[in-house]
Amino acid sequence: MGAGKSTVGKLLARKLDRRFIDADALIEERCGVKIPVIFEMEGEAGFRKREAQAIKEAVAEESIVLATGGGAVILPENRALLSSRGTVIYLHAGPTELWHRTKGGEGRPLLQTGDARQTLENLYRVRDPLYREIADHVIETGKPSVNQLVHTLLMQLELSP
Repeated sequence: MGAGKSTVGKLLARKLDRRFIDADALIEERCGVKIPVIFEMEGEAGFRKREAQAIKEAVAEESIVLATGGGAVILPENRALLSSRGTVIYLHAGPTELWHRTKGGEGRPLLQTGDARQTLENLYRVRDPLYREIADHVIETGKPSVNQLVHTLLMQLELSP
């Protein structure tokens, strides 16, 4: 949430000449409504079910760059699919940085409940170890520009077996 997955993913896909898929955008397209509406109508559990289906369909394709939502790693089946079907890159940002990037939390249903900063810290404590569990590469997103991040990613991927 706020690490830059969609922005970096689009540029990385372009550089690799691959199709870019944003799991959240795919869900919105299929449902015909924005993610906050899905959360409102179905709750987080309903959204996670839709997210798991979108990930399952996306990873069945070849030669893609997939950006998942920040909570995609919560479900073990998503982690298994992601790690078995490709190279997983964790764009890491700490909770304070994420808070600065997502101030206002518009379009982010999990940040609409009280103290957004505390919520981000709680989400980070749960999600960070899960991302690290499946990540082939962990890239710090702090200071570099998007272009610098993509360049670093390309170098990491080139050096990978």
